[in-house]
Amino acid sequence: MSTPRPKSPFEFTGGNPCLDFADTVDDRISDHPRELLTDYGRLLQWGEEAGVITARTAERLRHLTSEAPGNALITLRTSIRLRDTIYDIFSAVAQRRAIPSTALAILNKAVRQAARHTQLVNANRRFTREWIEPESNLDSMLWPVSRAAAELLIGEEIGYVRQCASETCSWLFLDKTKNHRRRWCDMKSCGNRDKARRYYQRQKAG
Repeated sequence: MSTPRPKSPFEFTGGNPCLDFADTVDDRISDHPRELLTDYGRLLQWGEEAGVITARTAERLRHLTSEAPGNALITLRTSIRLRDTIYDIFSAVAQRRAIPSTALAILNKAVRQAARHTQLVNANRRFTREWIEPESNLDSMLWPVSRAAAELLIGEEIGYVRQCASETCSWLFLDKTKNHRRRWCDMKSCGNRDKARRYYQRQKAG
């Protein structure tokens, strides 16, 4: 009998890989935020679950980290910096604030880095883009994330970027509802907690 796989620490409610990446901190604006990317293994787990790298690539990168743990730590720090940069940019978008110039510069650097690892492939008379040797680069899960962030910024869906209305969450998501009035990253978690909190306040006031 196989051992059940432990529950993933990650949730994918953002509607876009770059927003899901930004959402890898629980209760970000609370007094006790919780980091979900605690080590490089977690970063690989996120990349595989998000679908930005394959299981085969993740396994090969795990092997590489066993040979160069110091490089894995550097990549993790770079990833967290990019993650927080994406959060700063799209939280500003959601709140209709000016985009921080430093954050945009960091994202532009990541976008250029990703572009150096992509190529056009002609197959069956159709052209597609593919990543160059993702299994040999510890930061390859960041390439699709950077490209997704750039495409979201210049695309038509940029006006649908929202931030969770919870007092502690602040996760980002794309509001694809018909009336574009979605308030929560997930109604089952933040939405229900807010309803319970308001119910308690009404009972207390009554």
